[in-house]
Amino acid sequence: MAPLAQPIPDLSSLDLLVSVGELGSINAAALAHQISQPAASMRLRTLERVLGLRLLERTRSGSRLTAEGEATAQWATSVLEELRSMLAGVAALRTAGAQLAIGASMTVAEYVMPEWLERLAGKDPTLDVSLQMGNTTEVAEMVRDERVQIGFIEGPRPPGNLRSRDLWDDELVVVVSRDHPWVRRRKRVRARELAATPLLLRERGSGTREVLTAALAAIGLEPRVDMQLGSTTAIKAAVTAGRGPAVLSLLAVGPELRSGSLVVIPHDEIELRRVIRAIWRTGRALTKGAHELLDIAQTVRPRVE
Repeated sequence: MAPLAQPIPDLSSLDLLVSVGELGSINAAALAHQISQPAASMRLRTLERVLGLRLLERTRSGSRLTAEGEATAQWATSVLEELRSMLAGVAALRTAGAQLAIGASMTVAEYVMPEWLERLAGKDPTLDVSLQMGNTTEVAEMVRDERVQIGFIEGPRPPGNLRSRDLWDDELVVVVSRDHPWVRRRKRVRARELAATPLLLRERGSGTREVLTAALAAIGLEPRVDMQLGSTTAIKAAVTAGRGPAVLSLLAVGPELRSGSLVVIPHDEIELRRVIRAIWRTGRALTKGAHELLDIAQTVRPRVE
């Protein structure tokens, strides 16, 4: 990136110019900035000389922004918002004994987050960490409402109005109990048969359910719901008991596959993959603890055995 052109306008003067536009006069802007009107006028004249533009029209009834002044104030507003965000982030980096509120979808919270938090504690033992769990939609709302500083979700697409970073792809698999008739079949389960079969599913808003629904919808199908359960653990228990098939993260069913209580059934025609991603508020700088956790999440991938 090229160095900034010289001379660089004073940021306080740009802030003052924005206030003149918002408040309607130099006097009102000076009061808001707790400086005298002559000092405000001097700053604004200096800003005009630096920029080489006439920013204010001075009349007997007062001063108002010119067209050039209006445009400059609009650009300055964006610059100042980014500056305030940066200063808030820098202040957070200086904070000792900071707090970190995390939101995570069920799969991430149960099968990945414990190792991440252990590594985070090794980096900063003084960090006070809290974790809230929910489905993908709920975690996105936690981030938007600033109940958490960073969230980890799964799904086919990032939520709107939030910044996101893709971490890794998570494979979903069709699983049944060891006694299910599908275990003895030789052919793969086709998409139409899967859609016609009552399935054990998570609630709406779950990333797992969203991926399955989107994959089937792409070929004009939709899943049938046998039972709707609020956690992967509950679904695994119901499938193991012989209730019916389910589509779950391969990461979540590792222990059951190794013990033989669940069996993966090959399927055809649809791809069941989702992206695990980190999300945070647009315009909000991540704190030091959130940055450290994000670094860990990018480097420490889950082990699927």
